[in-house]
Amino acid sequence: MSHETVGKSNEWYTPPRVFDALGVRFDLDVACPKDRTFICTPADAFFTENALERDWKGFVWMNPPYGNSQTKTIWLNKFFSHGNGIALMPDRTCAVWWHMAFARADAALFTKGRVSFIRANGSVGKGNGTNSCLFASGKQALKALLNAEKSGLGAVSMCGGAS
Repeated sequence: MSHETVGKSNEWYTPPRVFDALGVRFDLDVACPKDRTFICTPADAFFTENALERDWKGFVWMNPPYGNSQTKTIWLNKFFSHGNGIALMPDRTCAVWWHMAFARADAALFTKGRVSFIRANGSVGKGNGTNSCLFASGKQALKALLNAEKSGLGAVSMCGGAS
């Protein structure tokens, strides 16, 4: 749900083209805003608050508030502990949290070009300040990332968690 811009809103939503490329339906969006007017996550359930304190079930989608490194680490730890889903994060290959995620993921998809996220008012941003990366945890997520690669969303790399 976010875009990394210091002092700006954390309300940046995933555009439909990402979900179209993945070609899957999620059981749960774990980081959804209360107002879902401009949210297109193909999910059966949505957590709008307290997601880190709640139990996650099924195949999850996670586009969390990016915040600082500690925020990203907390969300990613919960995600990988759950072990079944896709996480959309900034492509920050120089960051410690990113390397932790890469080591735990089954695969990562590096987007081709920058993702133009949807703002809280429904307008489309011009693309965030960096490329994005989708981390897969579990077989269903790996299959979805490979599908997205075939659809032209980006390139997949197998990660440390892949068996």
